[in-house]
Amino acid sequence: MYPRFSDAEYVRRRERIAEVMAKAGCDHALIVTVNRAGNATQWITGWPGTVEAFVVFKPGEKMTMFMEWYNHLPLATKIARDADVRWGEHRGLELTIAELKRRGAKRVGLIGPLPVAKYRQLEENFQVAALDAEYVKLRLIKSEGEIDWLRIGAALSDAGFAALLAGTKPGLTERELADIVERAYVPRGGTTMIHYIGVTSMANPHLFVPPQHPSPRKVQSGDVVFCELSAFWWDYAGQVLRTFTVDTEPTPLYRDLHATAEAAFDAVTRVVRHGTTMKEIIDAAGVIEDRGYTVCDDLMHGFGGGYFPPVLGTRSRPAGRLPDMTLQENMTVVVQPNVITKDRSAGVQVGELIRVTRTGFEPLHKTPRGFFRAGENAS
Repeated sequence: MYPRFSDAEYVRRRERIAEVMAKAGCDHALIVTVNRAGNATQWITGWPGTVEAFVVFKPGEKMTMFMEWYNHLPLATKIARDADVRWGEHRGLELTIAELKRRGAKRVGLIGPLPVAKYRQLEENFQVAALDAEYVKLRLIKSEGEIDWLRIGAALSDAGFAALLAGTKPGLTERELADIVERAYVPRGGTTMIHYIGVTSMANPHLFVPPQHPSPRKVQSGDVVFCELSAFWWDYAGQVLRTFTVDTEPTPLYRDLHATAEAAFDAVTRVVRHGTTMKEIIDAAGVIEDRGYTVCDDLMHGFGGGYFPPVLGTRSRPAGRLPDMTLQENMTVVVQPNVITKDRSAGVQVGELIRVTRTGFEPLHKTPRGFFRAGENAS
C-alpha cells in the first residue's frame, strides 16, 4: 500500500550505521526525530517520524521505536520496517532509556535533534557519542534505489512547474499560484517541501529572490515570475528553478540576468564530475561576476534526503569556508544560479537537481530550460 525500498537497500543502510557505530565504539545507536526534524528515523525504518520518534538500534537485533502520538501508532506500525513500534506514552525518552538499560547499553551513538534537557537525561545514564556528522556523510552518496525515488520527486516537481507556467495569469494572487503548484502533484502522491514563488514588475522590480511565504499581491501584465519548487516523494524531493514573464517579452535587464544565469549553470555543470574540487566550481561560476552581477541564493548544495554539503556561493557572495571535499559519483546536487543585480533590485532563478557521474552529470528533471512566458506548455 505504501512505497518501500527493497530489503537489500535497508540492509545496506543498517550496515552503514553499524560501521559508523563501530568506529565510535558504540554498542547501541539512538536515532531521533522531533516534530519532523531529523530524517534518520525515516532512512532506517521508513517511518517519517511525524511528532516524536526514538529508535533504539543495535546491529543484528530488531529495532525498538517509541513514538507519538497514539493515533499515529496504527500507521507507524504498518510503515516502520523491522521495528517493534510502541507508543511513547508522552514519556518516550524515559521508556527509551529503560529499553537501552534492558539491552545492557553502555555507549550510545546519537543521531538526530535531541533537545538539551533530554540530551542531559540520556547522558546521565550512558556515555553518549554524537554521530550526526558521520550520518550526513552516509547520505551524500545515493544508492540506485534512492536515485530512482529522486527521479519521482523530480517528476512531481516538474509537474508543479508545468502547472504554474500554464496557469499563471493576471489577477491571481501569489497564494493562488502556490495552490496551482500543489494541485499538480498532491493527487499523484507528492507532498510539498517548498514552493518559493517571486512575482514582481520588470519595470519596477521589488524582489531579487523568491520569498519563502506567498503574499496576497496579484499578478499583473509585465511581471516576471521566478520560482524554486520541490515536491517530495516521501523524503526524496526534486528541485526545479525557472523564470518566466507574464503577457510580454523580457526587458533587456531581465534577458541579460537570465542569460548570465544560464551561462553560469552551463559553466558549472561542465566541470561537474567525480573528483571535481570546490575551487573548480567557484571558478566556473565566475561568469556571474565577469558580467557584473552577483547572487543571493546558494549556487550549489547537496540534496536528496536533506540539505547537504557541498553548500557553495560564489566569489562575490561566499557561503562560508569552502568544504574540504570533492564531488563523488552518485552525489546528487542542485545547481541554482540566482543571478541578481549588485544593488539587489532584480534577479532570476535557473537550475535543477542533477546526479554526479564518473565523467559528468545526469539531469534528473525533464523540464526544458529557457526563459518562458506564462501560458506556455513546459513539456
